[in-house]
Amino acid sequence: MSDRMISAVAAGASVRAFACTTRELTEKCRQIHNCSPVMTAAMGRLMSAGVMMGSMMKGEKDRLTLQIAGDGPAGTLTVTADAMGNVKATADECGVVIPAKPNGKLDVSGAIGAGTLTVIRDLGLKEPYNGTVPLQTGEIAEDLTYYYAASEQIPSAVGLGVLMNRDNTVSKAGGFIVQLLPFAPDDVLEHLEENLKKLPSVTEMLSITETPEYLLERVLEGFDIEVTEHSECRYRCDCSRERLERVLVSLGEQELEGLIAEQHGAEINCHFCGSRYAFSEEELRALLQESRKKAR
Repeated sequence: MSDRMISAVAAGASVRAFACTTRELTEKCRQIHNCSPVMTAAMGRLMSAGVMMGSMMKGEKDRLTLQIAGDGPAGTLTVTADAMGNVKATADECGVVIPAKPNGKLDVSGAIGAGTLTVIRDLGLKEPYNGTVPLQTGEIAEDLTYYYAASEQIPSAVGLGVLMNRDNTVSKAGGFIVQLLPFAPDDVLEHLEENLKKLPSVTEMLSITETPEYLLERVLEGFDIEVTEHSECRYRCDCSRERLERVLVSLGEQELEGLIAEQHGAEINCHFCGSRYAFSEEELRALLQESRKKAR
């Protein structure tokens, strides 16, 4: 079954909601980066949030970046998503191994530590929207719930989860985001709060039925739900040789001359997908000429 995402409204359109299943893209991320179980869980959670938050944008060129910078062994985690269901991820240290929590669950907060969560939306304007909040727990879902309340003043509930198999492959992954719109009546808020209190974990719900529809049925139990959009989501990196050529040209004459004189070429590795791009000395000289033309 392909990874899927749905958008919905409920309670007379006073609530908007998103849910996704992301087992395949989380497993692909694990394979690309050779992630440890705890880092697979951390990156899978952040990617699930990324595909849902990315779907809230509308432009084909709009980009969302989620970045968690912690003082734990994982370092910085970065996820980039677009409005079309594409997402990619990287981290400073993907092989972090730390003890599980006393309850046997993966210690994502221990891998991340204390730090900040930054949300960047590039909508093609002069300056991207940028919001940063301190991490509350390092478990990611709670941190995003806090972000929405503190930075965007949107009452929200975020649930994210990744369940691993005994062979360290991904068994289940996904999540939900539910948000109250400004005109939501008090009884809707109270009903939603009661639902959330008795809600099982995301991975427990996905173990019953691995569909985004089921997640929203449980979160929004007792509400009328109207699904407004269905889409697929996937791990996809948009790196290319042409894009990296533009990056090299943007370095300027001095940097390119240094690469030619010292290394007689360049090799660039994509941090998101591991692709390698080699540029010969002759190719760098051609890019140097292009850089000089642009500087005139």
